[in-house]
Amino acid sequence: MGMTGVDGTARVEEPTGETGIVRDVQATVGALPGAPAAARGLSHFGEHSLGWIGISAAGWAMARRRGDTDAQRRWIEAGVGAFGAHAASVIIKRIVRRPRPDHPAIRVGVSTPSRLSFPSSHATSTTAAAILIGRAAGLPPAALPAVLVPPMLMSRLVLGVHYPTDVLAGAAIGAASAAAVTAGDKLIAAHARPTN
Repeated sequence: MGMTGVDGTARVEEPTGETGIVRDVQATVGALPGAPAAARGLSHFGEHSLGWIGISAAGWAMARRRGDTDAQRRWIEAGVGAFGAHAASVIIKRIVRRPRPDHPAIRVGVSTPSRLSFPSSHATSTTAAAILIGRAAGLPPAALPAVLVPPMLMSRLVLGVHYPTDVLAGAAIGAASAAAVTAGDKLIAAHARPTN
């Protein structure tokens, strides 16, 4: 990463590729007023998918109060799906073992539970949660993901803890996890219907 100049002083190489993209995001989006604080807030909310599990639990409680068993099941699936997506990303991280961005031009804005980067667990669980919570709430399929996923993905770059491919892969894995949960729910619902 570093080179020695003609005069013998250390010279830092200009970041390129994905490292350069992270640096550019930090210099533009990360320079907006309140952006780093908002990114840290998203980071804490999404840690281990706990924020999404909390929202799912609240949705389940409201559905239970109404006596809506189908909605209760969908809210449980949202919480389980978000956590399952998170768990899948952690397993993949331990297999891939890609280190997080490490360049003098990149500022790290939050502590992380591991040094592993690919895929982003925040992107994975947020995408799964957005799809499944939106479904449980009866929203149009793309509505909640369109609002929640891009800010979470961008926040990981603003904080300097992920590369672009980390967050994109995380979003893809999260979408696949949500699709698996949705398919499972349809099977459960089909078997639960009374037959004549």
